[in-house]
Amino acid sequence: MQQQAIPGTSARMAWITVACAAIIVTLSMGVRQSFGLFLQPVSLDLGSGREAFGMAIAIQNLLWGLAQPFIGALADRHGAGRLVAAGAVLYSAGLLLAAHIGSAWGLHLSLGLMVGVALSSTTFVVLLGAVGRVVPERQRALAFGITTAGGSLGQFLVVPGAQALIGELGWRMAFMALAAVMAVAIALALGVAGKPQEGHGPARAQSMGEALREAGSHRDYLLLVAGFFVCGLHLAFIGTHLPAYLRDSGLPASTGAMALALVGLFNIFGSYLFGVWGGRWPKNHLLAGIYFVRSLVILAFLLVPVSQASALAFAAAMGFLWLGTVPLTSGLVGAMFGMRYLSTLFGIVFLSHQVGSFFGAWAAGYAYDLLGSYDAAWITAILFGILAALIHLPIRETPVARLRPAE
Repeated sequence: MQQQAIPGTSARMAWITVACAAIIVTLSMGVRQSFGLFLQPVSLDLGSGREAFGMAIAIQNLLWGLAQPFIGALADRHGAGRLVAAGAVLYSAGLLLAAHIGSAWGLHLSLGLMVGVALSSTTFVVLLGAVGRVVPERQRALAFGITTAGGSLGQFLVVPGAQALIGELGWRMAFMALAAVMAVAIALALGVAGKPQEGHGPARAQSMGEALREAGSHRDYLLLVAGFFVCGLHLAFIGTHLPAYLRDSGLPASTGAMALALVGLFNIFGSYLFGVWGGRWPKNHLLAGIYFVRSLVILAFLLVPVSQASALAFAAAMGFLWLGTVPLTSGLVGAMFGMRYLSTLFGIVFLSHQVGSFFGAWAAGYAYDLLGSYDAAWITAILFGILAALIHLPIRETPVARLRPAE
């Protein structure tokens, strides 16, 4: 395939960056998506209840989001390599600590604080920024889709392995094994290293402060921030609580692991295809469709009896829609404001996603402990999906005035 890299970057090096970024996301998100499997064994062993584990994941998601704009700004200034390496070290350390905890507080410190901060430098925002700066514009949507699909591949590969480790060795040894998996990302950080170069043309003279003010006064950017909250709520709720919901419905633990693995498998296709489609059709319409169809899929799942077949069908459908929002949302930010400060600006959007994740993980556990079921959480997910679809319809994929050619 013929391609032309941006100035100063060979095509071969550009796609090496894409490959390393995708593998790092595979490891980081694969481990992250396995945490729902630990909810029951950890809660039973520690005697802490589901809210405590849900709170740890909620803290993780919130800190992931709160740190993201700052980590994104550092990546825009200094590059992704050192940040990814430091994040992988912190991630591994958090998992090792989680293997030795004896209370809910230890859970909050390890899986909550340490892993939460580590995720901000080993996942989409930093790595999509690195990819976006080296891949030519006409192939950027495809590259974003490939990188995002790495998170799904990790879920498909890591989740079944984590379930096997928990079953054979217990949850503590499983955390230690996952710490070793994350250590591989330290070496891969070399593939995404390199200090960002100033852009060409109008974007060259823009400071970070000016970029933040420009985005903060942009209606469509603010709508993206609001809409991405719902994506986080959906993913954290389902990823954290679906295995326990299926166990409560009388299905074996293996069904929950299979469901999460299917989410990852089908999202490989979903992330890639939405990345491709984002280069052909309006990204805001695709995003509206994702959120609306998510609500329909959840409603259908609630209307049929829970069985292994319905659980796996639900997981496959949700998986196809799972992370397709990431290349589309980041692509919209890049199309509006350019690549120079993509990690910073998408980091702010991602903060909203993680605030949604906080409520998706914690509030569902709280509702379960209070009401004895997940019914309220499922209904909330449906209503918020419809709201997100409506929010995205008026968004325009138009560059700001400073990026438009002079007439």
